Amino acid sequence: MGKQIPESVSFNLPNGTPVTIETGKLATQAHGSVVVRVGDTMLFASAVSAYEQREGQSFFPLSVDYQEKFAAAGRIPGNFFKREARLSDYEILISRLVDRAIRPLFPDGYMNDTQIIINLISGEEEILPDAYAALAASAAMVASDIPFSGPISEVRVAQIDGELQINPTRSELKKATLDIIVAASLENVMMVEGEANECSEQELVEAIRFGHEAIKVQCNAQLELAKLVGDKAIKREVAEREENEELKAEIKSMIEDKVLEVAKGALDKKSRKKQFQQISDDFKEAILEAKGEEFVAENGALIGRYFDKIKKETIREMVMSEQTRLDGRRPDEVRPIWTEIDYLPSTHGSAIFNRGETQSLTSLTLGTKLDEQMIDTAMEKSFEKFILHYNFPALSVGETKPMRGPGRREVGHANLAARSLKQVLPENSPYTIRLVSDILESNGSSSMATVCAGSLALMDGGIPIKAAVSGVAMGMISDGDRAVILTDILGDEDALGDMDFKVTGTDKGICACQMDIKIEGLSYDLLEKALMQAKDGRIHILGEMNKTIEAAREDYKPHAPRIVEFRIDKSFIGAVIGPGGKVIQEIQKETGAVINISEDETHGIVNVASANKESLDAAVSWVKSITTVPEVGEEYEATVASVQAYGAFVDFLPGKSGLLHVSEISYSRIDNVEDVLSVGDKIKVKLIGIDSRSGKFRLSRKVLLPKPEGYVERERTDRGERRDRGDRRNNRRDNRR
Repeated sequence: MGKQIPESVSFNLPNGTPVTIETGKLATQAHGSVVVRVGDTMLFASAVSAYEQREGQSFFPLSVDYQEKFAAAGRIPGNFFKREARLSDYEILISRLVDRAIRPLFPDGYMNDTQIIINLISGEEEILPDAYAALAASAAMVASDIPFSGPISEVRVAQIDGELQINPTRSELKKATLDIIVAASLENVMMVEGEANECSEQELVEAIRFGHEAIKVQCNAQLELAKLVGDKAIKREVAEREENEELKAEIKSMIEDKVLEVAKGALDKKSRKKQFQQISDDFKEAILEAKGEEFVAENGALIGRYFDKIKKETIREMVMSEQTRLDGRRPDEVRPIWTEIDYLPSTHGSAIFNRGETQSLTSLTLGTKLDEQMIDTAMEKSFEKFILHYNFPALSVGETKPMRGPGRREVGHANLAARSLKQVLPENSPYTIRLVSDILESNGSSSMATVCAGSLALMDGGIPIKAAVSGVAMGMISDGDRAVILTDILGDEDALGDMDFKVTGTDKGICACQMDIKIEGLSYDLLEKALMQAKDGRIHILGEMNKTIEAAREDYKPHAPRIVEFRIDKSFIGAVIGPGGKVIQEIQKETGAVINISEDETHGIVNVASANKESLDAAVSWVKSITTVPEVGEEYEATVASVQAYGAFVDFLPGKSGLLHVSEISYSRIDNVEDVLSVGDKIKVKLIGIDSRSGKFRLSRKVLLPKPEGYVERERTDRGERRDRGDRRNNRRDNRR
């Protein structure tokens, strides 16, 4: 078979950067495949969906995997196997961004196994590939026969120097005060995720609107590609779901009133779950008696679907018509909150944040530079000083489950919380900071509980954060004509609602957000209303947190490591380390402190850590004594190294020595220096001069002593000058010896 003739389309980003989408050259046996190219960055995406549904399949089995090939950046993986292994957290986060954007656009009831694979196959350092992953995935499906009501695309919107930009470069993004990823179709925004430096609600809405306009261009390019592909892009038919309106009406009459009674009961999660289960059990018996075993066996899936749908519709109608929620709250009401700090005595900080039936126990650990996390991806190798881990054990919802490590959900929730808290961390902190949130109870908004507990734990540990941060999860129930915005949603409300919008921030503005829309047609007015209601909820939660602690403690916990970080001239790095590390090892051995030395473009950076203040001070003094440049007028502790007839040589800094002339030892006449000073004596001296030609140091002990009453400084005579010159000759002779 000859070489395939590809089809391609191109468009320009708002800054003029060309983007090309090509199909028909690679992976032609996949149901859809494309290569998206921006500069030298190339993303390959494939889409495959089974033609038959697995028997008994009850959910949509969609998997999205984004992976960066190390060869794309001219690198060999640094792991033991020297090959790409499991997805990194970074790759998981990008996979989630794409998954959340495309999942709602498959037909209702479509249960065929579907897999989207996106690979970075060529990478240019300055181009961030995450902003193009969803474009590649959507284009692969648009160019296939897979039923998909796209196209969609994603863009990064960043505010840099006060201006909004689409898909900025890696270098430009470092200066951004707002950084969000927006996913949308031609008509509707689907997903938003990102962070900001305390931006306003109006600024966030404007950024989303700005991103949507850029996405429309990308969607139209995909539609053009579908036309070029032709018949290959004609979507396969999806069998319509079986419907039985008579059966549905019968089931509704059997359960609607009972569901409504429980929904209005303002029950706790456990009681509500138990009563809904009782309704389900009673219904199964009743439908079996009414319809018979044969009918139930043949229509079991349909009966179950109608039961769940009627239950959902009944609760949604109650919320919209009566403005009352499952737990009895008003739409804008936050659940009761209690908080506690300093709960774990051996950690460096801890907090419990409890909101309703959701609880986070968060611990703070402070480490040294040696504890930094290495980030090793195809396009980046760096070190991270702030680490946040989120754990969601099954016990939090009263279930059992094998402990298999963090899943994609845990990675995503940890990233959202970390982005939120990173905005308020002190700049140039010497510590590596690790927060661990263990969710011990869960009924919705556990990621937001992590943000609140993390903020409290940081303040409990004495980390001087800029401001406290809280988070709230917003929901929405809408039928197209009516819409109710819900503050601090329950787990059940997340499942039956049309929006999950998490917003975090300080009292001044938004720090991070994550929004998923499950319906079409969310207006910007409704979006802004949700943001303003979220602000009220966020401020309320901050007020509750402030009752426990309003600002960071003035000092760290007694058992926390003390770290001092300071800069030295690069020329002194070798002196501090010493030959073969001899000097730095001696300092650490003698003081018990841990010392790390790195460098930036201009200075050496010394990081000294110890749990003991005396140990820390001793190590810092030792290093500073090595790196200190002697200054005229400064006083020093000195040790007599040798005694001569004309004075004594003394060491006053590591590697620094000078002559203490006999005339500068005392105000009294000294005939024999050895009568006054001996080798090893500790004396205090002052640097009174540095010879401009030789660089030798002139020291004085006399000037630090009380001047005798009536003492008159004698003028130097020609004879005295000659004597000094003779002394200098003797000094040089002694040095040669």
